Amino acid sequence: MKVKICGITNIEDAIFCERMGADALGFIFYKKSKRFIEPGDAKKIISRLSAFTVKVGVFVNIFPEEINKTAKKLKLNVVQLHGDETHDVIEEIDFSVIKSFRINGEFDFEILKEYKNVSFLFDSYSNDEYGGTGKNFNWNLIPKELDGNFILAGGISNENIEEIFNKVKPKAIDVSSSLEKSPGRKDHKKVEEFFNKINSLRR
Repeated sequence: MKVKICGITNIEDAIFCERMGADALGFIFYKKSKRFIEPGDAKKIISRLSAFTVKVGVFVNIFPEEINKTAKKLKLNVVQLHGDETHDVIEEIDFSVIKSFRINGEFDFEILKEYKNVSFLFDSYSNDEYGGTGKNFNWNLIPKELDGNFILAGGISNENIEEIFNKVKPKAIDVSSSLEKSPGRKDHKKVEEFFNKINSLRR
């Protein structure tokens, strides 16, 4: 199970998360987010990261040409779309895509069939935010036929990671607010404890 730490805003957190074992780091380019980072600042951080760390840019309802321009300039590996983007929009993006869906009891998983060549990320539904809510959703809603072929987000923490690892079994998890001391600032103690727990589960 791969681990992405999202909402990176500073080099200290980026280097620490990378050293602890993060497979991917996420940079949020949505200006209304409490974890927004200017592309220029993200570029400085990315330039100091290992080539083996996956750099993910998070966008919400942005024109494909702007996404491509930013991703190329920053040397991102993956684009994560957290808005209402359609498959037609994704077709115009020149990078690997993670498409996020906010899940509640009314979500129709049949819509996934409209998307090709993307990775699915399932997050908690909120009327107010496009992610980073710190709340989880009913994981039993996820169709068994997906067979773990998705990324799980929303309220993932030290308290529920064992259940996620043993029962939900996603191919990756996306963690942000549960490892913070304030929005955009990671709590290094929480990060270390989180990775210690994951490493113990992997043994």
